[in-house]
Amino acid sequence: MSVNTDADPAILRNAMVDRLTTELDTTSGLKLDPQVEAAMRQVERHRYVPDFPLETAYGDTAVITHPSPEGAPLHLSCASVPTVVAAMLHALDVRPGQRILEIGAGTGYNAALLATLTGPDGAVTTVDINDDVTANARRNLDRNSSSNVRVFTRDGAHGAAEHAPYDRIIVTVGASDIPLTWWQQLTDDGRLVLPLRWRATTRALALTKTGGNRWTSSWDFLCGFVPMIGQPNEQTITIDSDGLVKLHYDIDQAVDAQQLGGVLTSERVEYWSDQTVHGEEPLDGVWQRLTSTDSRTVRIEADLRAVSEGLCTPAIPVRSPALVDGKSLAYFAIRRAPDQPGRWQLGAIGHGPLGAQLAAAINDGITAWGAQRAAGVQVQVYPRALGQPPAEAAMLVPRPETVLTVTM
Repeated sequence: MSVNTDADPAILRNAMVDRLTTELDTTSGLKLDPQVEAAMRQVERHRYVPDFPLETAYGDTAVITHPSPEGAPLHLSCASVPTVVAAMLHALDVRPGQRILEIGAGTGYNAALLATLTGPDGAVTTVDINDDVTANARRNLDRNSSSNVRVFTRDGAHGAAEHAPYDRIIVTVGASDIPLTWWQQLTDDGRLVLPLRWRATTRALALTKTGGNRWTSSWDFLCGFVPMIGQPNEQTITIDSDGLVKLHYDIDQAVDAQQLGGVLTSERVEYWSDQTVHGEEPLDGVWQRLTSTDSRTVRIEADLRAVSEGLCTPAIPVRSPALVDGKSLAYFAIRRAPDQPGRWQLGAIGHGPLGAQLAAAINDGITAWGAQRAAGVQVQVYPRALGQPPAEAAMLVPRPETVLTVTM
């Protein structure tokens, strides 16, 4: 593909920034940092994805630059969605002259934005495990006068100790754990922004060091990223004979494919709450609530055939929260509100011996979310090498290098 030279990239770039600032304000109340906005109007995204049309470069979509090998489920690298790029840079709170470490080089576009934000007195280092990705990022940065960005090929879990300490660390690949290395390479008053995955959902978090032994979140944002290579990512099973419905779960959760085989053909129980939403209202707060209250929370993914045949009808077919307990399952569901035109009623559908109890638990989460729809999740991350969460911590999510506590 070649770039459409009939379009004016400056017009498209400004339209992209206008669009994302409006979207962030409307959906999350985020007033984008003027410095981030200015950087995104200045750095030419199309020059970091030169093989794609301008309309693609400046659309609010991820641009896949390194597709997955044949048969692999996930792509190796991409240029992230501009809205997510902007939100994470806003949360990172970069200041001129700071030292920045980026994990996940991508196309080099994000590093160029970071270099613009830090200015000539700052320093940006970006690392990636894939040498094709780093070679491409290096070429793009050199072609666009960002040769002052250091690019290394290595496992991002190791960081870049030779240029530490860093005032800010930003991670642009999906992480399921936080290596102690990142703690050690960040200044005591520094900030880490990363997409962290737990209970099969991903949220970008802004974390700061607290009390000398933990990270504490101050901001969160729903997102999705290519997962980091080498970390223990989620497990996946199918629960029907045709392979149309999958469950995704964490390595610490007790989910057994044999126990759940055929569960969807068992008796179906429906529970509907008194909570309703309009068509454009986000529902991810329900999932957040469940991850902070119920350790059985997983993700269910249903093929469109499963939905059309009525085998499994989650609220969002490709990604909805569910609860699993032994031979039983319940999942988050939605239907047109019977007495409120234009609105949708939230509820849960259960199967198996404990299906009704699990569906009721999801409804409890829906009701709690309905009482505080704007509430955000708070995550504290305890590096195991520095200590453990307090005994009274309610919801623990264990990882090899850390333990997470999740509250609302």
